Amino acid sequence: MSEPDQRGKAPPRRLGVREFRENMAEFLRQARQGSSFLITSHDEVLAELHPPSTPVRPRRRPGALRGRIRLAPDFDALPPDVLAAMEDEAG
Repeated sequence: MSEPDQRGKAPPRRLGVREFRENMAEFLRQARQGSSFLITSHDEVLAELHPPSTPVRPRRRPGALRGRIRLAPDFDALPPDVLAAMEDEAG
């Protein structure tokens, strides 16, 4: 196992392409939990896998606020001055 660096984080684990492909779901789970990996081929780094630098926003749930939001009865009504201005332009 690698030693932590001065910030307390372990350096990324190096994985060959074949090992990554055969165990992708497990490595993605570990990345979600904070682990980082370097994907290599013939000792050349091809890709980095790490958790996102900013938190991922939770997925939107349509209808989650149903019944909690109320619109005023006159929500769609135009103020009288705006309505008058529009009628003057149309006429």
